[in-house]
Amino acid sequence: MKTSDYDYELPEHLIAQTPLKNRSASKLLIMDRKTGEIEHKHFTDICDYLHKGDVLVVNDTKVIPARLIGEKEDTKASIELLLLKEIEENTWECLSRPFKRLHVGTKIVFGENLLIAEVIQKKSEGMVVVKFTYQGIFVDILDKLGNMPLPPYIHEQLKDKDRYQTIYAKNIGSAAAPTAGLHFTKELLEKVKEKGVIVTSVTLHVGLGTFRPVEVEDVTKHTMHSEFYQMTKETADILNQAKKEERKIYAVGTTSTRTLETIIHQYGEFKSCEGNTNIFIYPGFTFKAIDGLITNFHLPKSTLLMLVSAFSKKEYILKAYEEAVKKEYRFFSFGDAMFLK
Repeated sequence: MKTSDYDYELPEHLIAQTPLKNRSASKLLIMDRKTGEIEHKHFTDICDYLHKGDVLVVNDTKVIPARLIGEKEDTKASIELLLLKEIEENTWECLSRPFKRLHVGTKIVFGENLLIAEVIQKKSEGMVVVKFTYQGIFVDILDKLGNMPLPPYIHEQLKDKDRYQTIYAKNIGSAAAPTAGLHFTKELLEKVKEKGVIVTSVTLHVGLGTFRPVEVEDVTKHTMHSEFYQMTKETADILNQAKKEERKIYAVGTTSTRTLETIIHQYGEFKSCEGNTNIFIYPGFTFKAIDGLITNFHLPKSTLLMLVSAFSKKEYILKAYEEAVKKEYRFFSFGDAMFLK
């Protein structure tokens, strides 16, 4: 299985740089994953494809404004940190730039001493571990000083930080948004619930590895990044009951999918648990958790494109992408959506 088999042509102007004014106004490509049959709709039409008793699983992670720009305490040189993972209280693993200017003991000042980071470990590939000191509440300081860590293919400034959050985001910890959920408004989600659809949540803190390209030609040799996940007893009970009664379970996004499949493959059922997953889903994978998937359009040669191909067929997915390009769909994080049913 070759990485190059998951490539496709995408005109640059179709990479969405900004979110739509109305979240749910995006286009929605509906595809029967078993036949490849395609329909073109709008995201608000998702209600027509969900029925009473179905379960919709969202990822309630919240993106932290993790991109900090400060200066070295001694030389005043500009330094950028991207917070990736909290190792222990006030100690974070970060991506740094420029890496060569940092050494163990270097102090970086943000916002006129509102926040100070000291490098306590230097790793490889731009990674450092820093310890923060500050007065007040850390998340409030981040809200004031930090910027949203937008993907590298987005070059426009984001005017409203909330547009890179889902409306149900609550558990802080992601370096990137679970973007399939960005299409839901409160009104649309309420309409879904009024149909008798059960909406429940899992948490998976999305890491920057989600944007990392597959750099090996043999797909099976790729090493996935690890991400923290969590499922509550309430969600586990809802999902197990749905399975027992043969009701449909639909995942909103690849992050929800990876969480659900991780748990059911490990335990044989859904259960209250937490841990770290590096599950890599590509064609040949046996899905045990989900019956349908709402997702965005993914980067060429990415693990996410491989995941959706595994849920359908690579040929069907690439044909759908080709059709989406012809019809000028918007791609990637702020782009349009796809429903595999």
